[in-house]
Amino acid sequence: MDEERARALLLSERAEVQQLLSDTTEAGAEDREAEADTLDISDAAQPLSAEGMDDAVAETLRDRLAAIDRALNRLDDGTYGYSVRSGEPIPDERLEADPAAELTVAEAQSRR
Repeated sequence: MDEERARALLLSERAEVQQLLSDTTEAGAEDREAEADTLDISDAAQPLSAEGMDDAVAETLRDRLAAIDRALNRLDDGTYGYSVRSGEPIPDERLEADPAAELTVAEAQSRR
């Protein structure tokens, strides 16, 4: 994949994920506030459940940001587009679908 195209895809996704993380963090704060404001004990589980979901989504988004940052670092050091495990090239089609891909499809499937 062309380095310029890869960087554009990664930076675009990074901005999107950062916005989603910001929104999720804000929603989590609102859920925590709602939990504190809950007077009816029968409703207490609802804010806790929403808070747990927000935390899980935020963690997934943080993991994605880290993967994007690693991909940007690989771009900078000239190793982008190659598996971090085997050094095998990652096909452009896979990088188009997931610009932060670190493994070939076969390697990713073997991790499951």
